[in-house]
Amino acid sequence: MTSSYHEVYRRWQEDPETFWAEAARGIDWFSPWEKVFDANAGVYGRWFVGATCNTCFNAVDRHVANGRADQVALIFDSATTGTKRSFTYRELLAEVTALAAVLQDNGIGKGDRVIIYLPMIPEAMFAMLACARIGAVHSVVFGGFAPKELATRIDDAKPKLLISASCGIEPGRVIAYKPLFDQAIDIASAKPDTVIIVQRNQLKCDLVDGRDIDYAHAVSDAKAAARAVACVPVLATDPLYILYTSGTTGKPKGVVRDNGGHMVVLHWSMEAEYGVRSGEVYWAASDVGWVVGHSYIVYAPLLKGCTTVLFEGKPIGTPDAGCFWRVIAEHNVVVLFTAPTAFRAIKKEDPEGKLVRNYDLSKFRALFLGGERADPDTLKWAERKLGATVIDHWWQTETGSPITINPIGMGKLPVKYGSPGVPMPGYRIEILDDDGGAVPAGTLGNVVAKLPLPPACLPTLWNADSDFEDLYLRPFPGYYKTADAGFVDEDGYVYIMARTDDIINVAGHRLSTGGMEEILAEHPDIAECAVIGIADPVKGQVPCGFIVLKTGVSRDTGDIEKEVIQSVRERIGAIAALRTVLPVKRLPKTRSGKILRGTMQKMANREDWAMPATVDDPAILAEIAAALIARGIGINRDALTTASADFPLQIPCADGGGCADGCTAPPGTCGIEGHR
Repeated sequence: MTSSYHEVYRRWQEDPETFWAEAARGIDWFSPWEKVFDANAGVYGRWFVGATCNTCFNAVDRHVANGRADQVALIFDSATTGTKRSFTYRELLAEVTALAAVLQDNGIGKGDRVIIYLPMIPEAMFAMLACARIGAVHSVVFGGFAPKELATRIDDAKPKLLISASCGIEPGRVIAYKPLFDQAIDIASAKPDTVIIVQRNQLKCDLVDGRDIDYAHAVSDAKAAARAVACVPVLATDPLYILYTSGTTGKPKGVVRDNGGHMVVLHWSMEAEYGVRSGEVYWAASDVGWVVGHSYIVYAPLLKGCTTVLFEGKPIGTPDAGCFWRVIAEHNVVVLFTAPTAFRAIKKEDPEGKLVRNYDLSKFRALFLGGERADPDTLKWAERKLGATVIDHWWQTETGSPITINPIGMGKLPVKYGSPGVPMPGYRIEILDDDGGAVPAGTLGNVVAKLPLPPACLPTLWNADSDFEDLYLRPFPGYYKTADAGFVDEDGYVYIMARTDDIINVAGHRLSTGGMEEILAEHPDIAECAVIGIADPVKGQVPCGFIVLKTGVSRDTGDIEKEVIQSVRERIGAIAALRTVLPVKRLPKTRSGKILRGTMQKMANREDWAMPATVDDPAILAEIAAALIARGIGINRDALTTASADFPLQIPCADGGGCADGCTAPPGTCGIEGHR
């Protein structure tokens, strides 16, 4: 199939409003828009201004009315519990309508916020759609987040109601949710009036009188009463949801998604970008707490009339590295979307791909990798073992759908390993230097998108227009700052190389090192700290902490390390994956007092690095190098030698022969000329 990408992209460039108006024909509207795009509305403009619609109607009701009532809409496959359930579009409508009635009975209406703190169970999808049905704004919080993180989101969103479960289930353990959300509500200032709880058989919980409601009982009563709840018309520009993402200061940002433009782009993307048609089975192996789960587990497949898979499990260990292949074969999945981390884990457990041979994947067409950079080795491994198209692509929580991709629905373009593809309609991607000047093709710089952003992108942050402008629009006037660094080659392919801020990507989860530093700094024995991201072959990145103890502290540093690691786990969750904390005497800084995290990260990742011209005391970098070497993390020896030539660094190595006394590094690991 010859690709039509260039023709489609040209049509968008020539007339963006006509392009998106044509795409909007795939959505059922209650009333039409006054303007496709109003440049004077909102922070940078708004799409489909004046139109009224309802996302739940388009995702569920219209399919029931138009011949898909008995088609399976949702397949729930829990590898952790051995449970499998399917829901047709008719059955999905019944579940969503009943829950919507329960929400209305508890005072929830248009514009009210509802926080959803659930594991990967069907009720999470029912809750999102029920909110959309009555015009309420949902905010899904990943079930693994600690009470303080949940409390922060409660205080920002100010929900009237919270929906949760008695527990979440991980391989080999059950996680009680009620103590977590009870503590969060205790901490929060804006306490929800009502909590609806899904009681799971693996661990049930007591209910708080006057606050808590049993989900199953309430929904059953609504069904028995044959409660009918109509879809509430909302403006296309009204918020559908708030999704919190890590901020560079440690304060989460509430990304807002509207109703109209969101539907238009997600519906269009399913076939144009992912090549999936109505009636086919699509699986995004993610979590509903993340943007991938919102866009491509829940909304996009249902808007298109597909069957979506909701999977509770892991790529390995539930029960083995063949779990993904079982799900694909058993449910006739045609396209899978997951993170490269999942495939690195599978490759590590089954490097020869022997388990793939146990399953019939003849209907499987394509694998899409996203959420972090896909290393070429993993991508090629997947191609060889699956015998299918494998595509890396790039987007963000803020955009809600791909910025760049190899759009197989328009006809596959040549694959360039290391590139997540070409810009999609809606995005004029440019590379600018720090002063806002354009750079030549192939030159690394700041990746930005020319305004206005397309439909489905965030119009602003929740109750924070000024923060939105400061973070995304003011750094490069006329552009959206992606906060990614990369380049565009001579053929227009985009390459994303790194983040430009302090957010690290752990197994597809964007986490703020600043937030971790705040927790480390609260320890009574720690005077100063820094957290950086270190490359990891499975998770992409893992955090590494550096701590400076207060003068006079004589405790065992090993005990302090364990305490701060546990604190991060309790406050942020196990997803933070902080397992390495290095005590050091001092942290390297510029003369203006800024910690040289970038240099420390390059050292820890064995990358080339040079002595910063603004360094206050070069000897401190020698101390950092020694700490890394002592833990076996290692550094780039050639770079260290070069730096030592400019600034004499006394790097300890081996057992003292010609080196500094007190060396803790293994023999021969230092690499400095004249050292052992």
